[in-house]
Amino acid sequence: MTNTLFIGCGNMGSAMVAGWLMAGEDPGSFTAVRPSGTPVPGIRTVRTVGEAGLVPDRIVLGFKPQQLRALAPEVAQWVTSRTTVISILAGADMATLQGHFPRARAVVRVMPNLPVAVRRGVLPLLCSDPSLQSELQPWFSMLGFAPWCASEEEFGAIGFVAGSTPAYTARFIAAFAAAGEGRGLDPGLALTAAREAVLGSAWLAASSGESMADLARRVTSPNGTTEAGLKILDAHLPRLIDDTLAAATARSAELAAETRGS
Repeated sequence: MTNTLFIGCGNMGSAMVAGWLMAGEDPGSFTAVRPSGTPVPGIRTVRTVGEAGLVPDRIVLGFKPQQLRALAPEVAQWVTSRTTVISILAGADMATLQGHFPRARAVVRVMPNLPVAVRRGVLPLLCSDPSLQSELQPWFSMLGFAPWCASEEEFGAIGFVAGSTPAYTARFIAAFAAAGEGRGLDPGLALTAAREAVLGSAWLAASSGESMADLARRVTSPNGTTEAGLKILDAHLPRLIDDTLAAATARSAELAAETRGS
């Protein structure tokens, strides 16, 4: 059995655990370290690394990026030549991580999004030792679409496209639900209708193999209501999305600077 130790296990770490357990992974293979002692559902939770009482095969860094410099020396004591260090820390680049954990078998960066909890996540991967990719691929693929990236730039780009998308999609659904309420729908009915419409549309987009332009065209009658709405959306949405990702990119750069200097 491969032992995996989570150092910090907040929302994203817990979502990953939930996905792996849903996929049938042995709960006994996971241990979470939470100073608060608050249990992570389904797995053993301890307050300190020492209390875990094991030499882990995999260590997942799941704390705040700004804590890396303070926590790395303690974590590094448990890293051996057989340990794969897996980081979900935004802004902590490969060079920084390898500097903190030089004895590790390998360092892996992963930027999962929240749907990993239901095994429908997107989680770009970057590995310091590409020869281990085939070994790790099945494990990460349990959580969703898990592509290996050729560079930090590619890794970051996929992360920006997918990482925050659940939050942005939640806002999109809420806006449609609010518009439905404004047109007289019961709030619960409006939310369910908007949520199911987005779910069904995403599923159709994923399963049909069509381009997004063709999919939109199938719904759009000439001079019809959808075409009228698309004229507004097409005029504003591309710039809005670009500005949204630009803001996230700028904050990522700030986090990276804070991590290197913490």
